[in-house]
Amino acid sequence: MQITEHRIHEIFRLSVILKGLHALIEIAGGIAFYLISADSVVRWVSVLTRPELAENPRDMIATHLLAAAHGLNASTQSFYAFYLLSHGLIKIVLVIGLLREKLIAYPASLVAMTAFIAYQLYRYSYTHSFGLLVLTVFDLIVMVLVWHEWRLLRKHLPVD
Repeated sequence: MQITEHRIHEIFRLSVILKGLHALIEIAGGIAFYLISADSVVRWVSVLTRPELAENPRDMIATHLLAAAHGLNASTQSFYAFYLLSHGLIKIVLVIGLLREKLIAYPASLVAMTAFIAYQLYRYSYTHSFGLLVLTVFDLIVMVLVWHEWRLLRKHLPVD
C-alpha cells in the first residue's frame, strides 16, 4: 500500500492542527496558573480525586495528581505558568505559519521542536513520565512531516 503525496499532506495538516489545539490548551493552562492560587488548585484536585481515591486509594493517576497539586508553591506555579504560556504561544505562531505555508515557519518549527524534544527528554530523565515519551514520539512524527512538506514547498518555488 503506497501513501500518496495528497494523503501525506492531509496527515501533515491534521498533525499541525492537533499541535495547534495542544498549544491552545497550554496557553489556557498557563493563564489559569497565573490566575488561580495554589491553594485553589489543591482544593479542586482534592474534590476531583476524592471519589476515585475512595474507591481505590492507590489509583495511580489520582495519587499523582494530588501529589503534584500539593507540591505546588508560588515558585513552581510561576514556572508552570510561564512554561505553558510561552511554549503554547511559540507553538501557535509556528502552527499559523505552517498552515499558511510561510517558508520561514518550516525551519523555525524544526528548531523549536528539537528544543522541545530535548527538554522533554531531560524532564523524562527525572520523571519517567510515559506521557512525555508519547509527546516526544508525536513531535518526531510531526518533524518528519514538516521536513517533508518543507522539501516539497522549496522544490516548487519559482527560481529567481
